Amino acid sequence: MNARIGLGFDIHRLVPGRPCLLAGVLLDHERGPAGHSDGDAVLHAVTDSLLGAAGLDDLGTLFPDTDERWRGADSAELLRAGLELVRGAGFDVVNIDVVVATEGPRIAPARAAMRARLAELLGIDVSATNIKGKTLEGLTDLAREGAVAVQAVCLLSGG
Repeated sequence: MNARIGLGFDIHRLVPGRPCLLAGVLLDHERGPAGHSDGDAVLHAVTDSLLGAAGLDDLGTLFPDTDERWRGADSAELLRAGLELVRGAGFDVVNIDVVVATEGPRIAPARAAMRARLAELLGIDVSATNIKGKTLEGLTDLAREGAVAVQAVCLLSGG
């Protein structure tokens, strides 16, 4: 098996007036991720991990925030487009592992739904997905100003 590992990272400030969408799931929180698209930092990090593992351009190159076509874009659609490129390069997703670091929203109550949605979007079994929530322990400006930082790692086979 030809295996490739990819790493993705994304960060968004949490602001009032935006829905809190992470991994394609609407979380109950008073602030949501700011962004040119819908700001779904989980799907952005996952997409970048897949593209990186396949040796393709990153999310920002493929869907730049300077292009008005992507204003308010559904990050699930960006993931689907990235996944199509990855599959076109001859790769299949084996698994994905995600860490969401934030002081809020709490990830645990939505974790199962987030894993299920991610598995659905990637076309893999839910057992091949994982999402973990971590607090920032009140440290750094990320915690004080409110943000969500996401790291994703994936394994691809094929190519």
